[in-house]
Amino acid sequence: MPRIALATYDPGSGPSKDTDLPLLVRALGEAGAEAEARYWDDPAADWGGYDLVVIRSTWDYSWRAAEFTAWVERTGTLTRLANPASVVRWNADKRYLGELAAAGVPTVPTRYIAPGEAAVLPAGHEFVVKPASGAGARFAARYTPAEHATALRQLARMHAEGLTAMVQPYLPGVDVRGERALQFFGGRLLHASRKGAVLTPGTPYDAPKVAHPALAPWQPTEDELAVAEKALAAVPGSSGLLYARVDLVDGGDGAPRLMELELVEPNLFLWLHPDSLPRVVEAILTAVRTTRP
Repeated sequence: MPRIALATYDPGSGPSKDTDLPLLVRALGEAGAEAEARYWDDPAADWGGYDLVVIRSTWDYSWRAAEFTAWVERTGTLTRLANPASVVRWNADKRYLGELAAAGVPTVPTRYIAPGEAAVLPAGHEFVVKPASGAGARFAARYTPAEHATALRQLARMHAEGLTAMVQPYLPGVDVRGERALQFFGGRLLHASRKGAVLTPGTPYDAPKVAHPALAPWQPTEDELAVAEKALAAVPGSSGLLYARVDLVDGGDGAPRLMELELVEPNLFLWLHPDSLPRVVEAILTAVRTTRP
């Protein structure tokens, strides 16, 4: 009976936001595995006692990046970790978008402003400022050229916390067709979803945001699949991927552009795609079988 840990976050006194987790634990158990959810920062966890540790919903990691990276590296030496530690480390810093763009992947144009660097902001169009290490739209905001002073205050706050900022043009297509999230599991397309715009005008960067507004099933186009597959093929160590979520938006020409490639802890949205649960279980069990002696 394979032992599988699904790594998640500690919600404290409140309920977990990962509603998929109990479904996945139960389904793995029914399929013959000994599966359990464990907090990634649980000091009592014996990670080496599992045949596979799957990072599922470590959704507080961006607030504790150094601690999380150390846990990933340590766990990766004790057992099979999915996704692999090298992939997680690479993906946790969104400067990977520059590498993917250099590899020919159509991406949203991105400029990075590290602490100590001059804060030059766009003058002729709406733009987005967000951290290069973040999740759930944390410290992300949308600005017009008339709001430079507010954007500069956000940059100063982020730099004071040691965060590198990303500056991207706001693509109006997001307000029309939203963002599309293509989920891959076990090397195959699992399902796709569409959500509305996350960043609304005037919302402060440090205000809570709805991460997946108006989420609905989506049938990806051939162009979207082509961009997603090109992005995944360009990932260093892509052969070791168990899961991936490719977030796409429309560029000014209407063609899909990569906004984000989530290889750390993507929400699977199994509650929206219940038929995908058996395929996720199958892929996890296959990953265990291919690594056990």
